[in-house]
Amino acid sequence: MDLTAQLPEHQWLQQMAGTWTYESEVKMAPDEPPRKSSGTELVRAVGDFWILAEGQGTMPDGKPATMVITAGYDTALKRFVATWFGSMMTRLWVYECSKEGNTLNMDAEGPSMAGDGTTALYRDSIEIIDADNRTFRSQMRNPDGSWMQFMTIRYCRVQ
Repeated sequence: MDLTAQLPEHQWLQQMAGTWTYESEVKMAPDEPPRKSSGTELVRAVGDFWILAEGQGTMPDGKPATMVITAGYDTALKRFVATWFGSMMTRLWVYECSKEGNTLNMDAEGPSMAGDGTTALYRDSIEIIDADNRTFRSQMRNPDGSWMQFMTIRYCRVQ
């Protein structure tokens, strides 16, 4: 059993605990207008080492959605670890994570949005702006190596 003391990395994650509202924008193509949706997210600490974030809201098409993120810092691996799943798909996303300043970058390979059976690289990022504001961004890597941001979610803590 690992009885590790809480590290600064664990404390960094724990600052997200609380209730949040969010507004999201999804833009899949440069010539399409952004699709907007909103909802709430409850982030709770699971002991001293983990967080579990459960979001409830609507998809841009108006359908209800539930999204869950788990995140922690694995002291044996010496890196952040995270997963994501949502009610709108059957895939469990398992991330390779790195932290830069106040941003946790979460990289994964998954099905390409082209729908042609190929895979693509994705990067989701959580940026903590201050105690009451954070941003979640989703990007997909283009064949030329550049990144295309297709989703931005802005969170505000409920006081």
